Amino acid sequence: MTRHGNNATNSSVYSYSERKKDQKQAGYGTEKMRLGKDAIKGFDCCSLTLQPTSRPVISPQGYIFDKEAIYTFILEKKNTYSKKMKEYERQKEAEIKEFRDNATQEEEDAKERFEQTEKNIVTKRVDAFKTGEASTSLSNNTSEQLWSASISGDRKRALPSFWLPSMGPQAKKSKVVKPDKTVYCPISRKPLRVKDLIPVVWTEVRDPDNKKSMIAREERYQCAVTGDTLNNSSHCAVLKPTGHVVTMECVEKIIKKDWQHPLTGQTLTQKDIIPIGRGATGFSAANDELLAERDRPTMAIA
Repeated sequence: MTRHGNNATNSSVYSYSERKKDQKQAGYGTEKMRLGKDAIKGFDCCSLTLQPTSRPVISPQGYIFDKEAIYTFILEKKNTYSKKMKEYERQKEAEIKEFRDNATQEEEDAKERFEQTEKNIVTKRVDAFKTGEASTSLSNNTSEQLWSASISGDRKRALPSFWLPSMGPQAKKSKVVKPDKTVYCPISRKPLRVKDLIPVVWTEVRDPDNKKSMIAREERYQCAVTGDTLNNSSHCAVLKPTGHVVTMECVEKIIKKDWQHPLTGQTLTQKDIIPIGRGATGFSAANDELLAERDRPTMAIA
């Protein structure tokens, strides 16, 4: 019988819609939400602060950053690397010291074994008529010496806790992995260097009637060549030699004809054109990663 037949009564009693409703009320299961236009930054805003930039720079992958924000990010990553590197060097020094101590201990053990072997050549007199009390006291002293030797040093103050994995007798400290010196872009996760950041030159819209501040305006910038107003739906690019922002239509129709900069006359190549990521349009065709997810405990129902 088909799925939508009249007598298809073998479906699950606990329907999908009921399960989703209970998950929402009880707080179980992965929560998903479609992001709208207000949840995405504008095309001219910083990818870290999500605010309009005062001194914009662009990465080779086309992400806009505020100069102060991205420099602070890179400096913080370098400081974190230096701290991890110092900890890694301390660990290496401790390993070298431990290796040398073990080698010295092995030499001393070998000497003791050799001396013990040499002493065993001389026979000792056996006291056959020694009383049992003396032998008992001797065995007790020997057991106490063994016990004190087994917990010598720091272990006298901290006995092993077998119910804690980190306090067990066989527990070892976790090794620190050598940190990576490379600083990665916070958005594209590609290697990022300070010299790769290119200053961006925005061309403000010339409107004498608009008395609003630059941040309060909806239309703030325009193409440096054609004068077209730029918005979140516009396909824009940065010219690497000068940092001017132009539309992709200008690139296709003007720049790619003779591969010269329209304002300075410099020779350009394909690598000198860096496309800018589009801003908030609310449409999946223009923006990526519009589905937000949050992991929560799973509700397992048979």
